[in-house]
Amino acid sequence: MTGKWTAQEIPDQHGRTAVVTGANSGLGRIVARELARHGAKVIIASRDDAKGAEAAGAITAACPSAAVEAAQLDLANLGSIRAFADRTRSGNDHIDLLINNAGVMASPYSRTADGFELQFGTNHLGHFALTGLLLPVLSERSGTRVVTISSNNHKAGKMRFDDLQGERRYSRWGAYAQSKLANLLFAFELDRRLKAARRPLISVAAHPGYSATNLQLSPRPRYERLAMRLSNRLVAQPAETGALPLLYAATAPYLPGGSYVGPDGPAEMRGHPVLVRASAAAYDEKAARRLWDESEQLTGVAYDLGPPTT
Repeated sequence: MTGKWTAQEIPDQHGRTAVVTGANSGLGRIVARELARHGAKVIIASRDDAKGAEAAGAITAACPSAAVEAAQLDLANLGSIRAFADRTRSGNDHIDLLINNAGVMASPYSRTADGFELQFGTNHLGHFALTGLLLPVLSERSGTRVVTISSNNHKAGKMRFDDLQGERRYSRWGAYAQSKLANLLFAFELDRRLKAARRPLISVAAHPGYSATNLQLSPRPRYERLAMRLSNRLVAQPAETGALPLLYAATAPYLPGGSYVGPDGPAEMRGHPVLVRASAAAYDEKAARRLWDESEQLTGVAYDLGPPTT
């Protein structure tokens, strides 16, 4: 890639349908807006119906020709994921972009509706289940892709297969880092399996660097929220810039499957999108296969892709 890629370079998206999770606010909302601005039909998947409808209305107001709809999806509830997938499959004959963006960060210990630790359950297992359930409607056309959003924090992550749910020992930031590492293990393993099955769709990943969004202000101790607000104001880059790696991963032509996109600045904290490398742990194929098997067992969602490469 030459020069500094911006949203102005997004190719025409007319005729394409995109699902963006967590698109009612923050980076997901910007991604949904830009995809809609360039012609895609966008489904805003949001836990809160009212917030999803507000986001869809705001995008339509900014882009009157946009085709945007809101749909309820709670990634911390397998029943909600299955219901969303059923509605999406019945209402669309093809999905061209699935952007696994929604997430929670460094939350106090709690469990999802199905008993999973909240961060692992929402950030990884929820998107694992959603992707598998939408697989039958993911288009076979060239350019179709699954984009999974990770974080620079994945570099601090370790897959604690003996305690994935944090039942023996729980660290808010440790659990977050594990979930973000799981996102990458999933994204890269999915692409390997798609290649083995000779499917034309690809799986890629992206991270936004340090971007000022409401994610940093989610439930946490008051002193930490104050520090995050100050850091967002003084250190973080604008969310509009942080969304660029996500948009590049979603739309750049000829992007190879298994790519990872992040900012080009120092330590990948800020800047314009480039291809970056994840930690060595993210490319551990043995760990990825183990996580995949655990995820299928926990969610009850099996992918029909044929045997993986060995």
